[in-house]
Amino acid sequence: MKKLFVLISAALVSMGVYAQDAQQVSADAAQAINEAPAAEKASKPSNWTNSLKTNVTVGQTGLTNWAAGGDNTVSMAAFIDGNANWKQGDMFWNNRLQLDYGFLYASSKPILQKSTDRIYLESKWGYKAPSTKYLYFSANYDFKSQFTTGYDYNTPSSLVDPNTGLEYTGAALRQAWKDARGLKSGFLAPAYTNLALGIDYVPTKWLSINIAPLTGGFVIVRTPELRKSYSMKEKATTTEEMITAAGSDAVALGNLYKAAKFEFGAQLKADAKVNVNDKFSYSTQVVLFANYLDIKHCPRINWDNRIDWKLAKYFSLTVATNLIYDDTIMITNEKDIEQFPNGKARVQFKESIAFGFTYTIASKK
Repeated sequence: MKKLFVLISAALVSMGVYAQDAQQVSADAAQAINEAPAAEKASKPSNWTNSLKTNVTVGQTGLTNWAAGGDNTVSMAAFIDGNANWKQGDMFWNNRLQLDYGFLYASSKPILQKSTDRIYLESKWGYKAPSTKYLYFSANYDFKSQFTTGYDYNTPSSLVDPNTGLEYTGAALRQAWKDARGLKSGFLAPAYTNLALGIDYVPTKWLSINIAPLTGGFVIVRTPELRKSYSMKEKATTTEEMITAAGSDAVALGNLYKAAKFEFGAQLKADAKVNVNDKFSYSTQVVLFANYLDIKHCPRINWDNRIDWKLAKYFSLTVATNLIYDDTIMITNEKDIEQFPNGKARVQFKESIAFGFTYTIASKK
């Protein structure tokens, strides 16, 4: 009897231990199942890397009884740089959108003046060439224009009302300054759009050189009055022939100039972006375009530079330059307008230095 009791007790203890082990194993298995999807999801990298940089600058100068003279001014500018890049295996697709806009108000010119205005969209697809390390077959699309109308802010020939002999004030003064403006640009006036097919050489992460012997696109000038400056002529080859064909008024209004001009040629584009450290970066882009359909003109040159220096968590100093040379664009200058009444090709250069609020959002793999 005593032996039987011992055997039954031993069996019950064994069953209890087994039940506890089985319960623990089941709990561990359930926990592993619950954690498995999250672990799998976390370990799977995304093919996209995205970033968005915003920068806003504000400036103001106020003068009261200032003997040295000067203007009361208010200025504001904003910059957005968005990137969305995709890569999988030997294929990549990079997209970038840059938007700039700024204005200023000065007491000596009582109208709002545009200081910077730029739209730049670029999209590049590439596939690694077989048996190579740094070469990619590529297709590159880009679009450039501006948001609003741009002017030369000339001084009015007179600030006196001819009817009363009194100086203009208020709305009349502002209107006099507006009437003196010279139209220079507008939305889609001009705009440049290109599709370039070629080879991309990418020896490092910070340098890309694109050679595209097949590049086609359009120069668009939506505003008729500006088409003459961009050599958008129709069949007539000289202004005299146009005047003979339709009269001087039609020529002056740009009615005999095309709204869009097709270009086909070769393009060389070099991009470099160097991050010296977490606070200092430099980027540059050089684009050369030669038009097969108009070989008498020099290649068009666009060279952009940008330096970003992060001074604090949300504040930075930015230096940007833009250089353009296009000998199909005729630019007039008051200094030599008698010698070149229809303008001449000139180097265009713009530089800006700005300190302001900056914020960056970037995805992490």
